[in-house]
This record gives sequence, C-alpha cells and structure tokens, in this order.
Amino acid sequence: MLAHAQELVYTLKELMPTQYQKDNLEAMLALFLEGQGHPLPEYSQTKSPSAISRFLNINPWSTRKMIRIIRHHVLQIVVKSLSSSGRGRRPFLQVIIDLTTLEKRGKFKDFSDLIKVYNGKRGLHLVVVYLVIGKWRIPWDFRVWRGKVTPSPARLGLKMVKRLPQSLTQHFQTIILADTAFGSVEFLEGVRRLKYHAITGVAISRKLSDGRVLRHLHQQGQQVILVGLKFPVIPFHEKHDTDVNPESFAASKFFNCELRIANCELVLLYLGIT
Repeated sequence: MLAHAQELVYTLKELMPTQYQKDNLEAMLALFLEGQGHPLPEYSQTKSPSAISRFLNINPWSTRKMIRIIRHHVLQIVVKSLSSSGRGRRPFLQVIIDLTTLEKRGKFKDFSDLIKVYNGKRGLHLVVVYLVIGKWRIPWDFRVWRGKVTPSPARLGLKMVKRLPQSLTQHFQTIILADTAFGSVEFLEGVRRLKYHAITGVAISRKLSDGRVLRHLHQQGQQVILVGLKFPVIPFHEKHDTDVNPESFAASKFFNCELRIANCELVLLYLGIT
C-alpha cells in the first residue's frame, strides 16, 4: 500500500506545470498526511498561507485530471486486492451519499450562482459520494446544488450513483446509504432499476398507498408501499437524539453498514432486490 501511495503522490506532482506548484502541492499533502488534525495552510512548515491560497485559487492546474488519476489508482488497488483474496461471496460496497453545507457569510461575486440557501443555511451545498470498502473510506464524487430551478440533491445523487464504474460495482454487492434528502420517489426508483440495495431516511409524515402515514405503523419489518412507488419497501422506525447507525436494525443483512442521520425522529427504509 505504501508503494501505491508513493506512486500516486509522484504522479500527482507531475501534473503541476511548475516546480513552485509542485512544492505547494507537496506542502498541502504533508499537512493532511501528518494526521495531527491541523490541515489548514497556516500550520505548514514549508509554505506560507498566502502561497497555498494562490495555489488553490489562482495557479492554473487541472482538478479534473487529478480526480481521474486518483480514481484510476483507487480502482487498481481495489481490483488487485479482490483478485488476491480468492473466490467466495461478493463483499459489500457501501455507497454513502451525503448533502454537506459549507456555510458562507458576506458577498461572493464570482460564486453568486453557487452560494444558495437550503434548509435555512446559506453557503455552498455539496452532494458528496463516499465509497466504503472494508476498512477503506474513499471520497469518490461530488456535485454542487445550484438552486431551486436546478436538479435537486436527490437527482444529483442518483446521477453520481449511475456513473459508478462497472469495473468496480461488478465485484460487489452494492448498497446505497443516504439520509432524508435522498428519499424521493425518483431516487428510490432509480436505485431499484440499477438493482442495488438501499437504506435511506424518509420523514415519518410520508404517506402510504393505503392512506396511512408511516408514523402510524407499529410493527417493524413489514412491507409497505409509499405513495408514488410501485414496489414495497421495509420501514424501520428509529427515534434518537443523536446519529442513527443502521447496524442497530440491519445487522442480519448488512453487518458493516455505516449511515449517520442527524434527525430526532425519522423512518429508515430498506430497499432490497427482488
């Protein structure tokens, strides 16, 4: 693994057009790899905060190329690890979809189309996809939510799920983990068409096809059909003041799930493959 990491660092440095930018990238990577909890530019021992800021905001280098190279290295490592583990039951690939807000204050002329208000928070709203494979946690993709007249976070999340490379998903049983922002009919139907498992959060006020709402259900594990869906899902009621971990109710099927949903009261849905 160390050899793969070193090779990746060298490859990323070669993307930088000047030695000055290579040095700045190396300084940034050092901040993260030290693992001291101080990745901000002012803690760098080799470059000034202003130099790193110019590197991130002004200097011309390709973010897209960097992302493609990192993904390529990740796929190589994962496939190689699987090929050396022998045959057997396909392991789980957990795809965690999260809506993260980077709150901003003040005016940002150059980012006026990106700074929006969502659920009372003003800032940059990112739909982020993480992959969890065994002990590996890998940031994989992201999209910026650009406002009400643009695709919703759920639609952006589904688009990224559809773009997961088949060279990766074919080796795994894929399970999608998401919170209430991704419990829409369109998202659930899209995941089902892809033949993935899913655990998502939905509001307890969600209506059922028989006229009831989810909060009126008292029996765990029964199959129900939400309004707008043509297939059954399995609701699990949870009421917590802290984050929810699916291991509490889905251990029998998904023994290594990690989904944290900061709601006081919600319903988690299990969508299986039939």
